[in-house]
Amino acid sequence: MDIGIKFHVSPDGRNKVASTRFRRPDMTEMQKDRPWLFRTYAGHSTAKASNALYRGNLAKGQTGLSVAFDLPTQTGYDSDHELSRGEVGKVGVPVSHLGDMRALFDQIPLEQMNTSMTINATAPWLLSLYIAVAEEQGADISKLQGTVQNDIIKEYLSRGTYICPPKPSLRMITDVAAFTRANLPKWNPMNVCSYHLQEAGATPEQELAYALATAIAVLDDLKGKVDEADFPGMVGRISFFVNAGIRFVTELCKMRAFVELWDEICQERYGITDPKMRRFRYGVQVNSLGLTEPQPENNVYRILIEMLAVTLSKNARARAVQLPAWNEALGLPRPWDQQWSLRMQQILAYETDLLEYGDLFDGNPAVTAKVDALKDGARQELAQIDSMGGAIENIEYMKSRLVEANAERINRIEDGDTIVVGVNKWTEGEESPLTAGDGAIMVADPAAEADQIGRLEAWRASRDDATVQAALAKVREAARSGANIMPPSIEAAKAGATTGEWGDVVRNAFGQYRGPTGVSKNPSNRTEGLEEIRAQVDAVSDKLGRRLKFLVGKPGLDGHSNGAEQIAARARDCGMDITYEGIRLTPEEIVTAALNDDAHVVGLSILSGSHLPLIEELMNRMREAGLGHVPVVVGGIIPDEDAESLRAMGVAKVYTPKDFELNRIMFDIVGLVDTKPVAAE
Repeated sequence: MDIGIKFHVSPDGRNKVASTRFRRPDMTEMQKDRPWLFRTYAGHSTAKASNALYRGNLAKGQTGLSVAFDLPTQTGYDSDHELSRGEVGKVGVPVSHLGDMRALFDQIPLEQMNTSMTINATAPWLLSLYIAVAEEQGADISKLQGTVQNDIIKEYLSRGTYICPPKPSLRMITDVAAFTRANLPKWNPMNVCSYHLQEAGATPEQELAYALATAIAVLDDLKGKVDEADFPGMVGRISFFVNAGIRFVTELCKMRAFVELWDEICQERYGITDPKMRRFRYGVQVNSLGLTEPQPENNVYRILIEMLAVTLSKNARARAVQLPAWNEALGLPRPWDQQWSLRMQQILAYETDLLEYGDLFDGNPAVTAKVDALKDGARQELAQIDSMGGAIENIEYMKSRLVEANAERINRIEDGDTIVVGVNKWTEGEESPLTAGDGAIMVADPAAEADQIGRLEAWRASRDDATVQAALAKVREAARSGANIMPPSIEAAKAGATTGEWGDVVRNAFGQYRGPTGVSKNPSNRTEGLEEIRAQVDAVSDKLGRRLKFLVGKPGLDGHSNGAEQIAARARDCGMDITYEGIRLTPEEIVTAALNDDAHVVGLSILSGSHLPLIEELMNRMREAGLGHVPVVVGGIIPDEDAESLRAMGVAKVYTPKDFELNRIMFDIVGLVDTKPVAAE
């Protein structure tokens, strides 16, 4: 700010009087930071519908795209595969072939766009389709900017959309990285994703350590695939995708710890001397785990506070931010809901003075102390993983640690030690007008799946099968020989191969994989508060003549297993005999397991919105197998009207995110089996 001194003559003409004039500097004279990329995570129903949503969001001021793919696309199945039933277009957009990718980006010039694709197991394939569409548009692919998440390691720990075993999956991650170095120099070949680690219950120290251990595994493998001179540039292209939870100060300090630890690793482990190549570049979506179904309007405040944690600290500011919608715990958000989250970012970036200042927290003793403590804890976790052979060799160890940490988090909420407003405290409130009426949430078009399958069949009928098979043979040979998977994948994309065909080649070459559940057969040491339910389980088991058998299953492609894991672990600790084999089971497989195990209760968890068709099939199969008397309970993000439909099918109990008291659910399960009503006092 300039201070000017001006002299003027007093009225009597004898004295000069000094006055001070303060001039606010012109904003053009100040160095103001550029805002981060504004994104919303979006995609649903069909490529055409998603394209309309993207173009609408860009018109509203969104500056980058973040593409959500449906579960069949994420796991390498075509829309008409048995496992895809009920999942098509539910949690994202279905992309089965080049025609779908064309429709998805119609009238969106990819050379000018910054696109994030949240895709992991099929990342080489979706990037191949993206490149093919960009070339059709006439783009110079060396100018393409964006990211494929391409972090398969966290899929084994949290999200569950893996296909192959860890080692060939790591190989495909670095194939993509090596290809982009040579051909897409502005593209980020991997987002090391700690987002889902926090969703799975990770402590801040675990989130730091497991994400950094993943990055180390990738860079160690990549060193053998690029020239030594090119390696620092590849380190500089690795980006991160993180979570920001509600513990505002801790999350802000976590991001500063990430910045400092990454700089340390790049210097000490990899010898990177250029500070720009050591920069911790990250995008963020704030925490969806903490969004509540009760009093969902409170989520607006949660989202805002969580966004501040990744934007206030200039030295650890996100490069891209995408915010969930306030009503995502209820179902699919509407365009207006996504607009509201976008406006939140724009107001912070353009109406406040945040971007006019340097870092607000440098030298703050409380922040420095917390950052140091987080770094120390993360270093200990990293040292443990490193001593055991690195991330790839320790997936089961990390998974079990996450399940334990999540159990502790849930226990604190149940016990009231962690307060969640509207959930376990101050639960009385006025009915929200935002959730009133039929249009409160968006409902996926029920005809979208049939439409997608019809277009897929037409696509297959119109292509040259000989060309497709020849291209897929090259993908198969590359997978077997160790050659980079990207060039033949691009050729297959252009030839008209489908997502399922590419996925089948990869599955056949590398084998399929079932990740660890993290749920030990042995009970934990936590028995406090379980005495009554354990006694009732014992009493019912005595009546049955054997231990109460509870089968927990996840039908369909939904890989969000946190809820199923915690239900299985609590049932185990309550003394039940549990069977939980993890994710991605068909209804037929679950019914066969119930028959073989002679299960007393079957519990199903579905968070992808495919509960109606999958449960209907399962209930029919249960009756056909003579298991109609076995009670079935279902948990998920289930609207009230869908819950009524499930009960009409014969489902005994329906649970949604508001049912956070696991002991209450355990009492219900015992009550379904006992010949007499059993209830908590």
